[in-house]
Amino acid sequence: MIDSNLIITHMPLLLQGALVTLQIAGLSCCIGLVLGTILALLQTQTTIFIRFLVTAYVLIIRGTPMLIQILCAFYVLPQIGLQLSALTTAVIAIGLNSAAYISQIIKAGISSVAQGQIEAAHVLGFSIKDTIRFIILPQALRVVLPALGNEFITLIKDSALASVIGVAELSKQGRLVINQTFDAISVFCILALMYLIITSSISLIVAYVERRMSDYAHR
Repeated sequence: MIDSNLIITHMPLLLQGALVTLQIAGLSCCIGLVLGTILALLQTQTTIFIRFLVTAYVLIIRGTPMLIQILCAFYVLPQIGLQLSALTTAVIAIGLNSAAYISQIIKAGISSVAQGQIEAAHVLGFSIKDTIRFIILPQALRVVLPALGNEFITLIKDSALASVIGVAELSKQGRLVINQTFDAISVFCILALMYLIITSSISLIVAYVERRMSDYAHR
């Protein structure tokens, strides 16, 4: 049976962990979105050598476990003089991982933009920068918004890996409560419910934004 008194007593600690989880996912997603967009543009707009380097980065990141990447960042960065907190290290590692996935999402969105629109922008005198800013990216982001929402939800769940380097996110706080109370069933049930509430809320927000963007595009 689930112990409601245990949940009420330790809820502040779990909510603190949930805030850290959202912080990790939010900051990592920002890093991933910015860097991923840059990588996607480099893969579609630059020379063969640059495209090769970006492709190699994506293959390496996507082909190795995020856990290994977090541990490498935690132990390697101090060796090169970067003394960062465990939270910052986790955000950077998860953000770099997310960038590889988001780059392929954005790349697919860019590919969906009709070539005729790009040619028309050139005829009208748009620079490459303005073409990307006003023609390509707005349409690409609208197309891939559901996939970006899924990536953010994935980051919410993947943030639990930050606990291996001591970050007190939601799952870490849950394990601390289990160590104090020895009631794993109650704690895991409330953890699952909290993750479900967070991810479901994000799904609803993404669906709302997607609907609004679709309505705006058809005006």
